[in-house]
Amino acid sequence: MNKQIDNNDTLREGALSDIKVIDLSTAAAAPYISTHLADFGAEVIKVEKPIVGDPIRSWGEQRDGISLYWQALARGKKCITLDLRTTKGRELLLKLCESADIIVENFRPGTLEKWDLGPEVLHEANSQLIIMRLTGFGQDGPYSKKPGFGTLAEAMSGFSYTTGLPDGPPTLPALPLGDGIAGIFGAYAVMVALHARNTTKVSKGQVLDLALYEPILRLLESNTLDYDQLGIIRERNGNQLPQTTPRNTYKTLDDTWVVISGSTPATAERILKAIGRSDLLKDPKFSDNPSRRKNAKELDSYIAEWISQRYFSEVMDTMDSYEVAIAPVYSVKDVVEDPHFSARETIIKVHSDELDEVALHNVTPKMSLTPGEIRWAGPALGKHNMEIYCEELKISYKEFLTLQEEGII
Repeated sequence: MNKQIDNNDTLREGALSDIKVIDLSTAAAAPYISTHLADFGAEVIKVEKPIVGDPIRSWGEQRDGISLYWQALARGKKCITLDLRTTKGRELLLKLCESADIIVENFRPGTLEKWDLGPEVLHEANSQLIIMRLTGFGQDGPYSKKPGFGTLAEAMSGFSYTTGLPDGPPTLPALPLGDGIAGIFGAYAVMVALHARNTTKVSKGQVLDLALYEPILRLLESNTLDYDQLGIIRERNGNQLPQTTPRNTYKTLDDTWVVISGSTPATAERILKAIGRSDLLKDPKFSDNPSRRKNAKELDSYIAEWISQRYFSEVMDTMDSYEVAIAPVYSVKDVVEDPHFSARETIIKVHSDELDEVALHNVTPKMSLTPGEIRWAGPALGKHNMEIYCEELKISYKEFLTLQEEGII
């Protein structure tokens, strides 16, 4: 398909506008996959249960009975309703698959097969179909039949075990972290499979098997290496990193929190100079990163004491003058009002059918020739039923009404 280019060599349509995705998934992790694809122009057809819809529609805060979280997770998607457990529902899905490139699902292993919609059946309808299967524990293994959510992934990956204060309990993140990371890995995996298919490295679509715990576990690989080679079991250590120091949150004299990172030797040296402790650079306890790690608590106490005796403005001015990596700890109000974020359009207002306009985080990353776009916020249940069934699948209006009456759509 030829792409139209405007005068400044930027695509007028999304880079993935020739890609069709069928999203059968619910909750957060798998839906994130298709959200990322929709951001770059893919036609994503989100399939929900008739009447009840996706459980995400009841997550989090509501305004006038409308889920705010849904506005973000379903952005740019076309929402239809379809009961896959019925014979007619199965037939309609297979018809949709004929022209699709990707299908995303996160049912427990064996569920699609029970409905006679397993990979073999889907590939019989379209051999080029890429089938992304994201489940709690994967398609095989002793835990494969267990239910799985991001919270379990965060716990079993070792993330929660190492997060929190030394004398406190294991800590869970205040966001669906495991789900979000899995969504990114899933989108990346789909694009790898698309590249392989479209460059004839393989002659057909394939099945992608992703367990929810695997992506977050992949980011904790250093813990595995430390245990494998040195027998070290990483424990909770507050805000400190096992790899480098200093790194922590600090409170200023006027009760404002800041965070500092000295992840390289040069940045660590600049921190010591900024607090007037250049003498420590000659002290064997702080002269290099291995030594600083061994004496992290003492080093941290010097930084904390200096910051606690100064107002926020002085701390920031001094640290900035030494090019120290420092930042305030923001609330969401601070995020929304930050002038840098505003200048880069990190958060933008997007049209919503049900809420008029909502603030959503912009497409990441920025691309010079193929920029993404949030076309609309999460649609109402069944918003695109007529478009997909009558216009794309060429179902007559009479049959459309019959499907509605029978509760199939």
